[in-house]
Amino acid sequence: MKRTHFVLAIVFLVLIIDQALKIWIKTTFEYGEEVKILGLEWARLHFVENEGMAFGFTFGGSYGKLALSLFRIVVVTFLGIYLFQLIRSKLSYSFLACVSLILAGALGNIIDSTFYGIIFSETPYHGGISQFMPEGGGYAPVFYGKVVDMFYFPIMQGTFPDWMPIWGGEQFSFFRPVFNVADAAITTGILSVILFHRDFFSQGHTEAVPDANTTLNTSRPTPDAEQVVDDAEGGKEV
Repeated sequence: MKRTHFVLAIVFLVLIIDQALKIWIKTTFEYGEEVKILGLEWARLHFVENEGMAFGFTFGGSYGKLALSLFRIVVVTFLGIYLFQLIRSKLSYSFLACVSLILAGALGNIIDSTFYGIIFSETPYHGGISQFMPEGGGYAPVFYGKVVDMFYFPIMQGTFPDWMPIWGGEQFSFFRPVFNVADAAITTGILSVILFHRDFFSQGHTEAVPDANTTLNTSRPTPDAEQVVDDAEGGKEV
């Protein structure tokens, strides 16, 4: 498979899964509704929305929301150009897969924040389902949509010991943030680069395609200058 096709396949697969799950959750779940995944207590689908960054973190105010949406678009544009350059450099498929996951995840959340506000009605906080393409219009202008999150894994819950500073006696839950497929793709891509491709940043990379002139010059050894002079003096044909 060509590297371009490989990258496009990863990006489109992540986007399709991410958007299909988000639309299904958005149009069938009430806000805060949750169901257990495979009957497991620690793995749940839990519908929430956020106006900010990944894993439910926020970036305050309406201007902050607009700035974040525009910043995401700029970053994804440069990331897409960079990924195209990596494809031309014929880097390994594994590294391209990591960058493709990051790009696909960023695109997935950009679609939410850019378009969801104009194609969905507001999700009621006290019962009710959001509508797709409502007659009265969406709940927010372009760039002001909310990101849909649904994966919740409270694997371990408990209470911090009283002797612990700051959090002593408070309850905790691990893993508390609610996230989506796009967040998971970004995190997987970044962690994979850190764990398996650190040499890319420490050593840099060069074009993997050999230069044609280099290939021709190295196909036949070139005699050094002293050897040419000696052969000429000895009557040998140079």
